[in-house]
Amino acid sequence: MRNYYLQAILAIVLVLAVTASASAQNPTDSIKQLHEVTVTSKQPVRTIATSQTLSGADLQALSTTSVADALKYFAGVQIKDYGGLGGLKTINVRSLGAQHVGVYVDGIRLTNAQNGTVDLGKFSLSSMETVSLYNANKLDYCQSASEYASGATVYLQTKRPTHDSLSVQLRNASFHTWMAKVNGQFSWKGWQGFVDGEYCTSRGDYPFRYHSEYEDTVGRRANSDIRYGRVEAALFRGGFSSHIYYYDSERGCPGGIVRRLSDKYTNVGREWDRDFFVQASYQAQPFEWFRYKANAKYTNEYLRYCTKYPENQNTARVDNHYRQQDAYGALCAAFMPWKWLSLSTSYDIRYSIMKADLKRFEDVKRVDQKLVFAAQANWKGIQVAASALHQRYSDWTFVQAGAADPIDRWTPAVSLAYTFYGVTVRAWYKEIFRAPTLNDLYYTQVGNRNLKPEDTKQLNLGVEYHWDKKAWAVDVQADIYRNKIENRIVCLPLKGTYTWSMMNYGYTFCRGLNATLKGHYHSKQWNFSLLSSITWQRDVDRTDPTDEDMYDKPICYSPTFSSGLTGIVGWRSLQFTTSYLYVGERMWSKADPEDILEPYHNVDMKLSYTHNIRKISLGLCLEVCDVLDIQYEHLPRYPMPGRNYKFTLSFGI
Repeated sequence: MRNYYLQAILAIVLVLAVTASASAQNPTDSIKQLHEVTVTSKQPVRTIATSQTLSGADLQALSTTSVADALKYFAGVQIKDYGGLGGLKTINVRSLGAQHVGVYVDGIRLTNAQNGTVDLGKFSLSSMETVSLYNANKLDYCQSASEYASGATVYLQTKRPTHDSLSVQLRNASFHTWMAKVNGQFSWKGWQGFVDGEYCTSRGDYPFRYHSEYEDTVGRRANSDIRYGRVEAALFRGGFSSHIYYYDSERGCPGGIVRRLSDKYTNVGREWDRDFFVQASYQAQPFEWFRYKANAKYTNEYLRYCTKYPENQNTARVDNHYRQQDAYGALCAAFMPWKWLSLSTSYDIRYSIMKADLKRFEDVKRVDQKLVFAAQANWKGIQVAASALHQRYSDWTFVQAGAADPIDRWTPAVSLAYTFYGVTVRAWYKEIFRAPTLNDLYYTQVGNRNLKPEDTKQLNLGVEYHWDKKAWAVDVQADIYRNKIENRIVCLPLKGTYTWSMMNYGYTFCRGLNATLKGHYHSKQWNFSLLSSITWQRDVDRTDPTDEDMYDKPICYSPTFSSGLTGIVGWRSLQFTTSYLYVGERMWSKADPEDILEPYHNVDMKLSYTHNIRKISLGLCLEVCDVLDIQYEHLPRYPMPGRNYKFTLSFGI
């Protein structure tokens, strides 16, 4: 296997060396060809894959602060929010689980080998041009092997400035929240870039009411404060792009509320995060029949979690420090022997190290290698794509005998679409797996080094229609899907109430329907937009047919029905947005199927006004979130903030 990878690397490096030499002799032609790549790749990306996108004015019009807030408007998405303004926010797509969703910034994946999830609350929308969700592979002509390796993918595309500008935002919000943001953009002699900085502080002491059959509790959220700073910058030129990011925060971990809010059970745990990454990518097309791309990234993450406080009488007192480093590189090449056919290959390698000061914890190293071969064809309205992905995970600890066995496996994916009279009918099938995270395998007293990967099989049938005429544009799509997950990784108390263990348990089956509708109308002074989504799905446990209590019963936190509706009205410099989100009831405990999270409605409104004086712009914005003051939860006993307000003053030149 090592010789196999070595030959693949040498072949790609040799091709890159030859083409880099050719492109260096004529850089202008190389840049022109890059623009052609961007244009021609849009058609297959839009039709053959199941995708949803928010961009430009629609993205900025929504009542959103972080990426997690924007994704909740997509069909098939559930956002898990662990309460509090600084609570962890993760995304679950079509009930696959957060670890099956890959998140990419400018085409390079955000990683966390420790727990496999990305906290979407750490990423702001102020520097984003588009936010997209793909259920199948994105199917660009030249992309990394990592982009084929997730059940679903989220793409965050940053802005490429076209002129110099500077903007400042000041925000005051409910619960003693203050935020300041600065964004500077420049464009000079073919170079574009931006610098974006943000600082926020909040007490997070929002009121809540918890009502159930046996209790009725009213109080204020405690230990839900947050303080964070974020700085990021990007630089672009032709096919070159780079991004640097730093995030520093301290937050309270409020925990679940309990009856009568007894001080005895108040959770005063604290968490400190320091995340840093720097990445770069270069792509070019030196010949009409050949393209290539190279990616590189370095990540350094630090996490401290502390509960050593006298108030925590019934909580384990710990003060743990976790440090993770990650180095990543990828080489991609695409060949177009004919205009209707593209053949591509990519090799990715990621090296991760995790250290922690937990008792009896061994430092862990992981090497993650991926190799993909892919083909795409587009002939007379028929589009076909197929790929074969090979993944190999190898772990090492200081005690080599204690490392998990390597994972070495091939997985296929096939997509088919046909377009006629503006209507596209599509079908795709994808097999993929999730490797156990380092926490799953090695976490003290919990990890299981014999875990198998979660195997996922996805099947999708869909239809899409686009209509665009003068001032009108309509986009409709609907998909029915079926997902199967075997060897699902769960944490169960196998050794007693206080000693839990990771294990492979179960087989889940999900079938569902996603549908979206987008409509736009614009005139000289008016703009109207309507965005809507509907999700119906049935995600059930089919592990043990003899278990009458659990067999064919819903999976926890998976609503049967959810929907969203957003209307945007703009007149000159005035804009009004209202959005409605509904999430149906969800079961939250396998031990008792009667434990149900109640359905909830959420209505947000946003009114903004911008006034321009020559080259200076002044903006005012008022947002009211949860207008109806609905008390709801994403997780039991983690109440979300009710009605709250945001007032933003902006200045730009």
